[in-house]
Amino acid sequence: MVTVRRRWIGLIVLTLPTLLISIDMTVLHLAVPHLGADLGPTANQLLWILDIYGFMIAGFLVSMGVLGDRIGRRKVLLAGAAAFGVASLLAAYSTTAEMLIVSRALLGVAGATLMPSTMSLIRNMFTDDAERTKALAVWMGGFMVGSAIGPLVGGLLLEFFWWGSVFLLGVPVMAILLLAGPFLLPEYRDPEAGRLDLLSAVLSLGTVLSLIYGIKRIATHGTDATVAVTIVAGLALGVVFVRRQRHLADPMIDLRLFRYRNFSVSLASMMVGLIAMGGVMLFVNQYLQLVRGLSPLEAGLWMLPQAASVLLSTQFAPQVVDRFRPAVVLAGSMGVVAAGVLLISTGSLAWVITGLVVMGLGFGPWILLAMDRIISTAPPERAGAASAISETGQEFGLAAGLALLGSLGTAIYRSGLSDSLPTGVPPAAESAARESLAGAVETAEGLPGPAGPEMLDAARDAFTTGLQVTTLISAAIVAAGAIVIGLLTRHEQAPVPEETDSTPETSDALT
Repeated sequence: MVTVRRRWIGLIVLTLPTLLISIDMTVLHLAVPHLGADLGPTANQLLWILDIYGFMIAGFLVSMGVLGDRIGRRKVLLAGAAAFGVASLLAAYSTTAEMLIVSRALLGVAGATLMPSTMSLIRNMFTDDAERTKALAVWMGGFMVGSAIGPLVGGLLLEFFWWGSVFLLGVPVMAILLLAGPFLLPEYRDPEAGRLDLLSAVLSLGTVLSLIYGIKRIATHGTDATVAVTIVAGLALGVVFVRRQRHLADPMIDLRLFRYRNFSVSLASMMVGLIAMGGVMLFVNQYLQLVRGLSPLEAGLWMLPQAASVLLSTQFAPQVVDRFRPAVVLAGSMGVVAAGVLLISTGSLAWVITGLVVMGLGFGPWILLAMDRIISTAPPERAGAASAISETGQEFGLAAGLALLGSLGTAIYRSGLSDSLPTGVPPAAESAARESLAGAVETAEGLPGPAGPEMLDAARDAFTTGLQVTTLISAAIVAAGAIVIGLLTRHEQAPVPEETDSTPETSDALT
């Protein structure tokens, strides 16, 4: 029997990986100028340094989630933690760009074990609905704290140490997890699980990697032959994967999960929201640093109010979820997020920050309820696979938002810049400015006379226009999603509190 005290202390241990992952998502971008000067990567290598981590996480999420269901979630979590710590050391002390790319790839594979393992363990440790909702709120709170302090921690490390120090953050966190995990976390696995189908794992990996790569390439290269080939290949592999799952006696993913409205609607809700959020945050981060001229540390400080609002809303979300019907929570929260995005579309710094805070207030209850519904719909022995599907859906949503809305914003920026460039700008400077706002900022500094400031003003105005249009579209996407989700869940009732024994009933429970 797992005591109540041990469950909640174990939850703190499970929150550590989410805290680390959310920090890692922000600090590397701050370190790019430093590692670029030290390792001298080409432009293509730099893109792979930034992207390979996300590719590997997305590609291996489902396989690692299913592996945890079969051999044990604690076992997979601790093995992944050890691998993450070693890969962090390799990344920190990389001497070439190629070594750093390989290290980042290993970090991604190891990171793919962390999220589904922690979510599925929470599903099994907290079987009472109210307790599980509170536990997920704490788990999400760790993620938001990491997002908030990431830029600050990264800025401080880079102020006093070399670029590799940002990777060393993972070493002590994983050491704590490895030391405390065996004593505080119970082991869970499906007692009737069959063997892992390796062909299904390969098909899953090929499907996700091809689709994610193709979608992300749209944002940087537009729609070219490579995009078409990779997306078609990904879809074809996905069809083969689905057909194989239907004919296996013990499938890697139980496709019957998608027949449950709770599961499918919640997954769709998260994907729609992250499509919109991916585009919004891409432009907001550039707006703060390149339009408003803030340093990365200053931009991070301006983002703290949003992180605080998400953290606050997440901690109050369990009471909201327990009191109101799912339609009210999901549709209402999405409506609040849409209102926040509308405020951002004004393009004023004060309203942008206010909009981010409003977004955060809606984001907590929305994502918490969606995640709770996804993992609670699946049977306990399939919690790892369900968690992995949820995480993979989020990766697809973010990638699609960055690609589609990012491409649209870039097109608007280039069109607006072409119409307002001052005369006398050299062709090379004009080409660099058209490529990105960052290129315009860098190039403007070297132009003589008034041409530099005039070009920079034109570039910033064009970018702000792109921000306004993309955020308006994002707000419309979220608002439309709120209406559809509200209609689909309108007949569901608010949860009724029950007196239940929250002791997990699984094999190999910690005693």
